[in-house]
Amino acid sequence: METTQKITDKLSISLSLLCAVHCLAVPVMLALLPSMAALQLDNEAFHYWMLLAVIPTSIYALSMGCERHKHFRLLIVGGTGLALLVLAVMLGEEIIGESGEKILTVIGASFVAAGHFWNFRLCRQLDCACPDHH
Repeated sequence: METTQKITDKLSISLSLLCAVHCLAVPVMLALLPSMAALQLDNEAFHYWMLLAVIPTSIYALSMGCERHKHFRLLIVGGTGLALLVLAVMLGEEIIGESGEKILTVIGASFVAAGHFWNFRLCRQLDCACPDHH
């Protein structure tokens, strides 16, 4: 059975990738399929809801993983990603433009996903090294 920390690592990686795909794909989809505009996928509320999901799951998974494997540098990677995501939402299109917001979001999501991937691998290595599992 997977631990809650492993599940939240996987969830955070998925949410980060979803955020990046959303930022890159939605403008293309809206341009190619005008009927998609009715779904309002480009609404700023999406970014707020994503932050509400990503921040707590990331903090939980990264801190629980670091407690187990003691590689606290990955908190810097994940924390940098979260900070960039929050910064992208706070500054928004009005201040940094649409491209700036997308760039910050994609970079932030990449950092969050990298931190969780690193965390997941370290926790998995720790479990594999346990004599009870052999």
